[in-house]
Amino acid sequence: MNALAHSGTVNRVPEVTVDFWLIKLMAVTMGETAADYLAVNLGLGLTLTSLIMAAVLIVVVAIQFLQKCYVPASYWAAVVLISVVGTLITDNLVDNFGVPLEVTTIGFSITLTVTFAVWFAFEHTLSIHSIYTTRREAFYWLAILFTFALGTAAGDLIAETFDFGYFTTALLFVAIIGLIAIAYYFANLNSILAFWLAYILTRPMGASLGDLLSQPAEYGGLGFGTIYTSLLFLGLIIAIVIYMTISQSSSEPTEAT
Repeated sequence: MNALAHSGTVNRVPEVTVDFWLIKLMAVTMGETAADYLAVNLGLGLTLTSLIMAAVLIVVVAIQFLQKCYVPASYWAAVVLISVVGTLITDNLVDNFGVPLEVTTIGFSITLTVTFAVWFAFEHTLSIHSIYTTRREAFYWLAILFTFALGTAAGDLIAETFDFGYFTTALLFVAIIGLIAIAYYFANLNSILAFWLAYILTRPMGASLGDLLSQPAEYGGLGFGTIYTSLLFLGLIIAIVIYMTISQSSSEPTEAT
């Protein structure tokens, strides 16, 4: 670790690259299918699955906080677990407590907005390029959790309640993200706003993709099943994390002895 890491000013989250968006999309897709597999296919039920995954998430996030810098394995493990737990939060509200998807979508939108407002009030920035204190990282992960819960609700609302179907819903969010990219590159859309809008919207896009691949044909899916879909994306995530780890290690300057 270099001298900057010891000074406490090293960013604890990755740079926004093509690899970042690729693995993030895979993580949110796997979060949708893995939650369904554990709760439904394994027969654990939503409540038990939620308790188990929440406990695992606490351990993984604690490990991430101990790093004090960006470590691909611990960071992306936290993202995957938060994706699963975010899905389970929404599923519990809808399936166990009967909260309509319209209400959960609006509720998580408000909750996420409040999180950003409080974060900005304390830190005067929402940039992910300056996550180098514990408080900023705490705000960051809380916002990530709410983006996943919101994305699950919004994706299910459009695909199922509004009956757009999984494929059309995924295309809809691809188009919206494309418009955000155009606005950023050609219309000077604020980079922080563009990032968070794209980050939020990749969740329902990934959730719709996961449902499209895993759900049976009679429900509008391709019928690959949750276990095979989850294992496919988990394998791809692990491969990319290994690549990131090797690339990061090779790019770090050698310390003087």
